[in-house]
Amino acid sequence: MAAQQEEIDSLKSLEDRIARAVDLVVELRRQNQQLTQNLEALKADRDQARAEAQSLQAQIENGRQEVEELRSERKQVRTRIEKLLGQMDLLSAQ
Repeated sequence: MAAQQEEIDSLKSLEDRIARAVDLVVELRRQNQQLTQNLEALKADRDQARAEAQSLQAQIENGRQEVEELRSERKQVRTRIEKLLGQMDLLSAQ
C-alpha cells in the first residue's frame, strides 16, 4: 500500500510538473506573439520615420536650391541697379 501511495504521489508530482511546463509554454508563446507584434509596430514606425526623413531631406534640398536661385537673382538685380544708377549719374553730370 505504501509503495502504491508513493507511486501515486510520483505520478501526481509528474502531472504537476507537466502542467507547469504546459502553462509556461503557453505563457512564452503569448509573450512571443506580443513581442512579435511590438517588433512589427516598431518596424512600421521606423519605416515611417525614414520616409519622413527622406521627405524632409528633399524639402531641405529644395530650400537650398531656392536660396541659391534667390541669391543669384539678387546679384543680377543689384548689378542692373548699379548700372542704372551709373547711367543716371552720367545723365545728371551732363
